[in-house]
Amino acid sequence: MTYAFTQDVPIDATFHERIMHGLGDEPPAGLIMHLATELPDGGLRYVDVWETEADCDRFIEERLHPVMSHLLADVFGDNLPPEPERQLLKVAHLWNP
Repeated sequence: MTYAFTQDVPIDATFHERIMHGLGDEPPAGLIMHLATELPDGGLRYVDVWETEADCDRFIEERLHPVMSHLLADVFGDNLPPEPERQLLKVAHLWNP
């Protein structure tokens, strides 16, 4: 079942580029779309669409968290901030060519 969410994160586009560089060029299994947009008051909004929630969770645990832990430790040391809340989206239709 398609799993989609939006998440507001307190980072800028430059930090997002560092994350993407750390993740490498290989797209994660199950990812349909990842969109990062700039928010008017700062930060980014992610819109992610995955084939399944399990695909998303596996990516986060196996690839994203290791990269994020390293990058956030450079900024916050051992006092890492909590992960921003995900707002689930009810997918009515997905057109994926």
